Amino acid sequence: MIKGLHHAAYRCRDSEETRAFYEDFLGLPLANAFEIKQTQTGRETGVLHSFYRMGDGSFMAFFEAPDQDFAFKEQHDFDLHIALEVDDATLDRMFEKGKDSGIETRGIADHGFIRSIYFRDPNGYVVELTAKKAGAERDNDTAEADARSALEAWQASKSA
Repeated sequence: MIKGLHHAAYRCRDSEETRAFYEDFLGLPLANAFEIKQTQTGRETGVLHSFYRMGDGSFMAFFEAPDQDFAFKEQHDFDLHIALEVDDATLDRMFEKGKDSGIETRGIADHGFIRSIYFRDPNGYVVELTAKKAGAERDNDTAEADARSALEAWQASKSA
């Protein structure tokens, strides 16, 4: 059985720029960082792997790998984003902090079951902060019951 998320890992352009966003701006403490000099297959490399701790004990992690090609681009929300849960007060405070800091900040979007704001990190990734609305657990139960039929209807519409 899968117990939960340990970490989600992404590439980064620069470890210090990434640290400034995730630690200084978002408030996730830098919990670990280490250099990888050799891969598990014995290949020489030079990569920094860093981890930022979230309140539930899981981590956001990054690899800075300057000797390996990677196409950094501003990701579209539909292509790649991560949503991190906060409370209402934090959502409102971070919305203002983003605007005041000159960081690309979008929202506040009301999705019915959650309220969300969106930032773009220094690597081009979209980071969503989201706060559950009252009754979200009940709404999730209804959504889960309807998920299979929604997927089947989507699949059928693609082949029509």
